[in-house]
Amino acid sequence: MTEHPEQNQPPESVEQSEQPPGPGTRPGLGSGSSTLSRLAGRLDASTLAEATRELLRRALGEVAAVSGTSDGPSPDQRVFLESITVSGFRGIGRTARLPLNAKPGVILVTGRNGSGKSSFAEGAEMAFTGRTARLDKRRGEVWRRHWRNLHDGADPKIEVRLALAGDPRPSTLTCTWPGDDVTAPEVEFRRPGHGRRPFADAGWGRALNDYRPFLSYSDLDKVISGRPSEQYDSVATILGLGELTAADERLHAAEKALTSALKDAEAELPALVEALSVLDDPRATRALAAVTGSGAPDFDGLAALVTGLPDTDDDRLRELRATIELTGPDLDAVGAAVDRLREAVAVFDDVRASGAEDAHQRAELLARALEHSRRHTDEDTCPVCGSDRPLDEEWADRAAGQVAALREEAAAARQARTGLRDAEDAVRRLVAPVPAWLPAPLVDPWEEWAACRAVDGAERLAARAETAALVLADACAALQEEAARELEKLDEEWRSCVTRLAAWLDRARAAHAGKPRLRQVRAARKWLKEACAELREERLRPFENHSQRIWEELRQQSNVDLRSVRLTGGEKAAVRKLVMDVSVDGTEAAALGVMSQGELHSLALSLFLPRAAAPDSPFGFVVIDDPVQSMDPAKVHGLAKVLHDLGETRQVVVFTHDTRLQRAFTGQELPVTVLEVEREESSAVSVRRVTDPVGQALADARALARTPNLPPAAMTHVLPGLCRTVLERALSEAAWLRLHRAGLPEHEAEKTVAAAVTLLDIAALGLFGDPSKTAGDVYRELRRRCGPEAVDLVRRCQKGAHPSGTPMPDPLRFVGDVAAVARTVREPEGATP
Repeated sequence: MTEHPEQNQPPESVEQSEQPPGPGTRPGLGSGSSTLSRLAGRLDASTLAEATRELLRRALGEVAAVSGTSDGPSPDQRVFLESITVSGFRGIGRTARLPLNAKPGVILVTGRNGSGKSSFAEGAEMAFTGRTARLDKRRGEVWRRHWRNLHDGADPKIEVRLALAGDPRPSTLTCTWPGDDVTAPEVEFRRPGHGRRPFADAGWGRALNDYRPFLSYSDLDKVISGRPSEQYDSVATILGLGELTAADERLHAAEKALTSALKDAEAELPALVEALSVLDDPRATRALAAVTGSGAPDFDGLAALVTGLPDTDDDRLRELRATIELTGPDLDAVGAAVDRLREAVAVFDDVRASGAEDAHQRAELLARALEHSRRHTDEDTCPVCGSDRPLDEEWADRAAGQVAALREEAAAARQARTGLRDAEDAVRRLVAPVPAWLPAPLVDPWEEWAACRAVDGAERLAARAETAALVLADACAALQEEAARELEKLDEEWRSCVTRLAAWLDRARAAHAGKPRLRQVRAARKWLKEACAELREERLRPFENHSQRIWEELRQQSNVDLRSVRLTGGEKAAVRKLVMDVSVDGTEAAALGVMSQGELHSLALSLFLPRAAAPDSPFGFVVIDDPVQSMDPAKVHGLAKVLHDLGETRQVVVFTHDTRLQRAFTGQELPVTVLEVEREESSAVSVRRVTDPVGQALADARALARTPNLPPAAMTHVLPGLCRTVLERALSEAAWLRLHRAGLPEHEAEKTVAAAVTLLDIAALGLFGDPSKTAGDVYRELRRRCGPEAVDLVRRCQKGAHPSGTPMPDPLRFVGDVAAVARTVREPEGATP
C-alpha cells in the first residue's frame, strides 16, 4: 500500500496542514481566547450600566485566569497516540502492545469478535476519562464485575504513550487499579520536563469533556437515541463557547446565592412576625412595625432594638427602668444619724441640767475680780459688794482655782452644743430633695422626707426623719420590686425572640443589601445569554456545513437530504435538544422518524466527526470503535472517504471486525495502515501489521517454501493453495477497482464480487470486469498481459486442491512466478481512474 503523503511528517507539522481549512477542519470556530476577546468588544459597545459591565468583565476574567493557569493540552500542541499497552484488562491477559503512527492518517485495527481489539480501545478511553461507554449501558453492572481478565487479571494495567507536538520525548499515561472498582482507577501522567502527577491534576478535564476523542458504537447510538439534552450537549460543547458557559455558571452561582438569601429571609419572616405578635411588649410592637412596614424593613431600628439602645424604650419601659434605678433613703445611714442626734440631745440636756451652761459667766466674773485685785493691791474692801473683806493672796489663789474649774465646765457645754448642731446637720444632709420625676405613689412620701430638712428642734427632727425615711424606703422597695417583676417578665418574653430576631436581622440585612447586585447579575446573565445565542448560531453554521458534507459522502444512494442542524434551548435550559431537519425526495421530515438504522448511524458520524476535526481541539487523534454496524456497502464505501479526509489532519484509529471497511479503502486506493489483532489461548493477544493482503499471502507462501524437512504434501497441496490465495486476492483487488471506477453502485459491486466463487470467475472480474467471460477469454488475457507461462501457473494453483496435487520441483521459483503475475493483474489495465 502507498503511504499517505503526510504520514511521514512529524507531529509538529500538523498545524500547517490545517491552513487553509479543508475537509478535515471546522472553519470559523474560534479559540477560547478569541471568544473572550470578541465578547469584550461587544461588552464595551453595549448599553449596559457600567457596574453590570464590570461584573461581566470580572466573571469573564476569572474564567480566563482559570483557563490560563491550566497546563493541559492546547490546539497549538496537539496530542497523538504512539502506542496503547494493556495487561490484565478485559480480553487481554499478559501484556500486549498496539503500536500506532503518532501522526495524521488512518489506522484500521482489525480482528474477529473476541480477539481483544476493543480492549485496546476501551483501555485508552479508560486511561483518559476514567470510564467507557460500556459503563453507561444497562449491562454496565455486569461489566463492572467482570472487567479483569480471567487468565491474567491480578494486576491490570494500561499504559498509553503520547506524542505532544514540541516535546522531544513521549509522555505516558499509566492507569492502575488499587481495588476492584473499575470506575476508580489511579492514573498517573508523566511528561518530560514536568515530572509525574495524577492525571486529574494535569488540566485535561475540560478538553476531554468538550472534545472527547473517543467514539464507540454506544456513543453513536446515544447521539441518535439519547435524551434530547444529551444530543444537545454532544454538539454544543464543541462550539467554542465553554468560557461563556463557565462565566454564566459563575454568574448563576452568584444569582442563586443572592436569590436564596432573599428567599430564606422572606421564608423566615412569617414565623418571626407571629412570634412578635403574641408579645405584650412595646419593643415587640416596634419590631413588628419595622419588619411589616411598606418597603424594606427598618434594619437600623431593628438593630437598635436588638442591641437594647435606650432610645428604643417607650414611656412605660423608661418609667419601669427609672423606678428600679431610684435611690431612696439609706436606712442604715439615717438610723445612725438619728441615733447620733438623739445622743447629742441627751448630752446637751445633761450639761444644761448640771449648770455647766452658767459656769462660763461665773468664770468670767471671777476672772475680772481677780484681775482687778491684782491691779489694786492696796484696796481693803470688795469693789463689788463693798465688804471689808480684803482680796488677799489667799482669796486670789482660791479665785484662780475656781476660774479654771468653771472654764472647764463651760468647755463641756460648748462641746455638747456643737455636737448637737453637727448631729442635726448630719440628719438634714441625708434628706434628698424631691427628684424631677417620681412615680405617683412616691410623691407624698418623698415630699414628707424632703420636708424634714426644715424641721426645728433636734428631737422633732430625729423623730420625723426616722419615720419619713422608713415610710419612703418601704414605698421605694415595694414599687421597685413591682417594677422589676414587670420588667423581668417583659424582658424574658422579649429575650425569647430577640436572639431569633438578631439572627434574622443579620441575614436579612445582607440579603437586602445584595438586591442592587442581584439586579446587576440578572442583567449580566441576560446580556450574556443573548450574546452566547448569537455566537452559537454563528458558529453552528460551519459545523452544520461540515456535517452536511460528511453526510453527502456517507449517504451514497440514500434519498435523504440533511437540511439543517439546530440547537434549541440553552445550555442551562430545562428543555434543550438537537434538531436535525431532513428531506426525503424533497419532502421535509424529522430525521429520527424517517431514517433507517444505518442512515441514523451515518448521521451520528456526521455529527461526531466535525467535533473530532474542530481546530480548537487539542487532540490530534480520534478513536472510533465499530462504526460500520448497520451500514450497507455503499455507506461503508463513503465512510472510507470520510475517514480518509479526516486523516488529512488527524490520527484516525478505527477498531472494526468488518472486513468491508478495509476493502473500501483498498478499492478506492486510499492509503491506510492495517493492524490485525489475534487472540490465542489464555488471552494471549498479539498485533501484527498487515500492510498488503497480497504481500501477506506471498510472505506465508515463501515462508512455507523455505521451510526444510516438510512432508511432501506441504509442497504439492498446501503451497499451491497459498499461491492460489495470492492470485485470488490480487484479482479481487483488481475487480473492486475496476467496478468502482466503472461507477457501479457499491451494493451491486459487492454482490458481483461475492458471486465470483472460482478462481476463473474472480479472474474474469479482475481482468474484464465481466463475470460472464469464459475460461478461454481469461487465459488469452493472462497470456497477453503476463506471458504464456501465466496460464500454466494458474492451472497448477488449481490442481493443488485435487487429490494428486501439483508437482513442485522448485518451490521458491514457483512462488516468485506467482508474485510476478499477481503484481501485473492487481492493477486494472486501461481503466480510467
